[in-house]
Amino acid sequence: MEYEEFIDILKQYDDLGTEEAERAVRATLQTLGERLPDGEGRGVLQRLPMRVKPWIGAADAHEPFDVEEFLRRVAEREEVDVEVAARHARDVFWVLGQAVAPEEITDIAAGLSEDFDPLLVEAQRRSLRVMPAEEFLARVASRAGLDAAGAHRASEAVLQTLAEQVAGGRAENLICELAVPLHEPLKRGASEGLATDGRMPLEDFTCRVAERQGVNREEGRGHAQAVFTTLREAVTEKGFLDVMAGLPEEYRTLLSA
Repeated sequence: MEYEEFIDILKQYDDLGTEEAERAVRATLQTLGERLPDGEGRGVLQRLPMRVKPWIGAADAHEPFDVEEFLRRVAEREEVDVEVAARHARDVFWVLGQAVAPEEITDIAAGLSEDFDPLLVEAQRRSLRVMPAEEFLARVASRAGLDAAGAHRASEAVLQTLAEQVAGGRAENLICELAVPLHEPLKRGASEGLATDGRMPLEDFTCRVAERQGVNREEGRGHAQAVFTTLREAVTEKGFLDVMAGLPEEYRTLLSA
């Protein structure tokens, strides 16, 4: 695939102008070049158009940073916020998936940690649809009667508290199915786990959610209900049932009909 074709596909897929598309490609591939170790994945990138090779090879050595740091660097290079950078990076990976064979995307994925999965799923032509973070937050806002900032605070509070209550593997599975901007509270909660093994009563859970937002208990429960219901829509049935299996039965009352 020639460089101009690569850019044109991205422009059509993400409704970008030429300069925007070029910045997105350059920022994503430069950062990917910093992240990928030597190996088959880097070899795949070296078969891309000549014009992009200097971006990939600019790094002296790879750094094993996580997907949040990856997107922070992409956003800084593009001069956009992290959510826009996440969308652009995902779409650049998708175009990359059109330019090379599926097994070559697998080689690239093998050099990255599992938290990159939401950026790669479409490039690997898998059936999982990752709900964009802005859509997730919009659904929470609508259900809980919140503005955008309130929906963001509520989602962070619920996801962090949830990750504290379930086994680490379950939190990691959610990370692999949710959009990247939703990862941080899950990682934070998993690292600060309360060792309750999912036994925290629902009333205590909603109180903790409320405290984290500075709202009353009734509002905390309503926010938890909005996030749990949206979470059920955002991840696979298997992923959601796996999370619920680690919680007391009473947590099912948080799900809207």
